[in-house]
Amino acid sequence: MNLAFIFPDARARVGAYLLLAAAVLAPAASAAEPFPAVIEHRYGATIVPAKPQRIVSLSYIGHDFLLALGETPYALRKWFGDHPYGVWPWAQAALGDARPIVLQGQIDIERIAALEPDLITGQWSGMSEREYALLSQIAPTIPPKAAHGSYGSPWQVMLRTLGTATGNAAKADRIITRIEGRFAAIRAAHPEWQGASAVMVSATRTGAYSATDIRGQFLAALGFKVPEVSDPFTPANSYYALVPEEDLSPIDTDVLIWIDAGGSVQRLKRLPLRHTLRAYREGREIYAGRQLSSALSHSSPLSLDAALDQLVPLLEAALDGDPATPVSSMAKAGLLPEGK
Repeated sequence: MNLAFIFPDARARVGAYLLLAAAVLAPAASAAEPFPAVIEHRYGATIVPAKPQRIVSLSYIGHDFLLALGETPYALRKWFGDHPYGVWPWAQAALGDARPIVLQGQIDIERIAALEPDLITGQWSGMSEREYALLSQIAPTIPPKAAHGSYGSPWQVMLRTLGTATGNAAKADRIITRIEGRFAAIRAAHPEWQGASAVMVSATRTGAYSATDIRGQFLAALGFKVPEVSDPFTPANSYYALVPEEDLSPIDTDVLIWIDAGGSVQRLKRLPLRHTLRAYREGREIYAGRQLSSALSHSSPLSLDAALDQLVPLLEAALDGDPATPVSSMAKAGLLPEGK
């Protein structure tokens, strides 16, 4: 039953969903079964009646989360990179011998319908309300929760939501406990990081990722304070803000991480006023090349360990209090200041 069309008013639709969910869930609760499952989100609520078998993942990073739960998507939406099936190395083992259908570009309603999915997931997909309404006629569809917007959902929220939708809630909780425990251990081992300012900045366009972006959330989980950087040209975008090259003061932080999924080293070398930044002068810049920047940009249960393995030693070198200590990724990229 598609209540989106029976109740066009959003508030009425949510109420109807919840009433229906209560009725559907009553017998299931007594049997302690995970289905039907009810997922509340920005456009109302979705009922997943039974464990899905053909999942279409429209989230640019959602397939990582499904694979972490042991669920292989029937089709997935590729983001970037040239890895098989759009799956980066940290998730290839979880993919195994599976051969998912690869989708790219905009959400294609007709093609998705032809796949005959029984669940459509899109927490990090940019799915509009109109697209949600159309997709919901094909299969139960899960957009992000209202509180986090299109691209601000914390990885824990995304994983728990998919865990509920696929009958893997307990497994999702175990994964979250383990990874949060690793972050806590790193914070405890580095009290000097707590409250220090840090920011991740795109080397391609000098754009800063905010505290609400998953990259900013990663830094906050390590104890850093992420500065608020606003973009006067796109004020509605709360995840990313362009920084004018003539004024880099918004990213003048205790540690600065350059995110580069492409070849932007030469641009960084020529960037005006980079030499005015404290991080430059005091050896507290970090260059995150394609593999590390991609792991940070996915921030999934499978990529977070890879990101921590690579980034923590770089942060230790950058923040050891000795400007003479070279940060290995900066040295390898040829980005160290002259004389260092």
